[in-house]
Amino acid sequence: MRPLTQTYGMPEVEKLLRLPRTTIRALIDAGFVTPTRGERNAMRFSFQDLIVLRTAQSLVDSKVPQRRIVKALKGLRASLPASMPLSGLSIGAEGDKVVVREGRKRWQADSGQYLLGFEGDPEAGTLGVVERKPELAGAVAEVVEGDLDPAEDWYATAVSMEAEGNTEGAVRAYGRAIASNQRHADAYLNLGRLLHEIGYLPEAEKIYRVGVKACPAVALIQYNLGVLMEDRRRRPEAIAAYLGALKIDPNLADGHYNIALLYEAVGKDREAIRHMAHYRKLVR
Repeated sequence: MRPLTQTYGMPEVEKLLRLPRTTIRALIDAGFVTPTRGERNAMRFSFQDLIVLRTAQSLVDSKVPQRRIVKALKGLRASLPASMPLSGLSIGAEGDKVVVREGRKRWQADSGQYLLGFEGDPEAGTLGVVERKPELAGAVAEVVEGDLDPAEDWYATAVSMEAEGNTEGAVRAYGRAIASNQRHADAYLNLGRLLHEIGYLPEAEKIYRVGVKACPAVALIQYNLGVLMEDRRRRPEAIAAYLGALKIDPNLADGHYNIALLYEAVGKDREAIRHMAHYRKLVR
């Protein structure tokens, strides 16, 4: 067993926690973990960092979408005193919500709203009343009121299904959203990411490539394609996708970081240094 002072590199963290690099980078940028720098400026994570990242991994396993995890944990970090460590709380998923527990208190991480419920020991005569709102109240209200167009209707349905763990239904609904609006960038992003997560890599690539053609001004579709190409060990295509994303959005910090590592891996040190310098400038 490694001593607790041992540090871990990014590839080790990805493998140990089964977390995509984009999630890890988002949590670093949000200030949840502060990795040190090792040889060649590579990030090194402490055992305590892994505890915090494991929280995010448990939410991923609970089918909470990555964007919601990051948003919720950012909201949590902003609401906590600086002296309170995130690892000292119990954080988990309830439906599509990220819920924090501290003793007997429960609240939503993104909004800070306290949750009440039936808690206590009925046999001992103690019972607390808790209010639980329907998980999909907002989405249902929008659909019933007719405020959504067909593509947005299907997209909202897909997001709700994914949050509930209905992967097959979410895949179909995202597909319906794209069929209704072939320029629905978020549907391409979510469907490609979902297919990637569940191991349908060729299918995810097809969705991303169609999305790149349909939404040529959306940098994140090309960025996600680059991450997928990395996972498929197709470095030249990953570099091309990252370059495409950076051409659209030169301030996409993660794009500079990922392509710097790729250039370093293929021996293009000058390009690697240039992109890493740009990344540091953006996140400074």
